[in-house]
Amino acid sequence: MQRLVQLALDFLGGGSSPDSGVPQPKRAIAPVQQAPDAPLLVAPAPPLGDLLTPAVFRHPAASREVLLGDAVVAYALQRARRRSIGFTVGPEGLSVRAPSWVTLACVDAALRDKAPWILRKLGEQQARRQQEERARIVWGDGAVLPYLGEPLTVVLDPTHGFAARGGALEEQGGATGRALRIALARSAAPAQVRDAVQAWLMRDARRCFTERLHHFAPLLDVRWTRLRLSSANTRWGSARADGSIRLNWRLMHYRPAIIDYVVAHELSHLRVMDHSPRFWDTVATVVPDYAALRRSLREQPAPPWD
Repeated sequence: MQRLVQLALDFLGGGSSPDSGVPQPKRAIAPVQQAPDAPLLVAPAPPLGDLLTPAVFRHPAASREVLLGDAVVAYALQRARRRSIGFTVGPEGLSVRAPSWVTLACVDAALRDKAPWILRKLGEQQARRQQEERARIVWGDGAVLPYLGEPLTVVLDPTHGFAARGGALEEQGGATGRALRIALARSAAPAQVRDAVQAWLMRDARRCFTERLHHFAPLLDVRWTRLRLSSANTRWGSARADGSIRLNWRLMHYRPAIIDYVVAHELSHLRVMDHSPRFWDTVATVVPDYAALRRSLREQPAPPWD
């Protein structure tokens, strides 16, 4: 025991000096005396700025950057024939259009004036991109993608006898949901699997959309003439005065109620070709909860297919 105590004292400050072979006297370390009611002594915390990395938002075509609050924002600046400074926040970041006579200092000052709005929108876009990345599909045997709001598992089965072209939808039962059997070898390349699933999904989208168009058109007292499928990244549908309807096949990722909202939305344009209150009143006659469904569509990005 005495040996252990001696080692402890040597560690805390005793022992020989490194510069001399002469043994040094042992020095006892006195405990810190503190009044019973005194506050606990705590080392000061480092500044918050030393702990947090400033947020950085960078447009791929950025030509200038500015500090907005605690965030560095690199934005794309374009000179344009206009009277005022305009800016938009999109998936790529902040874009600014300004007259040629406005100085860069004035542009930065205008951005600082709108800093809370800009940072909020940039944060929303960043969160959406992160959500999209989490939903990205890893193509291969066992890939999972949303189908009508539920998970769909891809099963590569080259030996399966398909009654339909390219694939067969099967109920797996339990919590596993549905399976889509695709006539490909399990060693198929990711691009092959993606293209085969897309081809099946587009055929199923045409079937589903046609059925819902036939359902809603009589209710709205309109007549549609043609259905085309779209692959647009930012638009879910469109309608022309001649009765032609265009719908995005990626809508098949969403639950049926959201698909119904988009179908009713486009058919309602055959009666009212703008987004006036009369248009929304028309939509509400067949989809009363359209506002909540519209919000869900905006807040739930479809998985990327690139």
